[in-house]
Amino acid sequence: MEATQIIHKPLVTEKTTFQASEQNRVSFIVDRHATKDQIKKAVEDLYSVRVLGVATQNRKGQKRRNKFGYWRSKEMKRATIKVHPDDRIELF
Repeated sequence: MEATQIIHKPLVTEKTTFQASEQNRVSFIVDRHATKDQIKKAVEDLYSVRVLGVATQNRKGQKRRNKFGYWRSKEMKRATIKVHPDDRIELF
């Protein structure tokens, strides 16, 4: 897989913004079948930074309800990337 197929989009929440500023960690939504090594290589290629660690989470889809019945949101995989202290990923 190519780097652009592995990394779907950055995950921007209050928690991830705090982690990016204080702990130099950035979160992304990634392909569900990507391994930690593939994610590390993709981030290094796309953003030209040194990656120290990768933590992943497989998130189950949530069951939702509206007036027409029940449905399930998509399952996704999140990756939190720890970047070398000298490097930065500027998303904004």
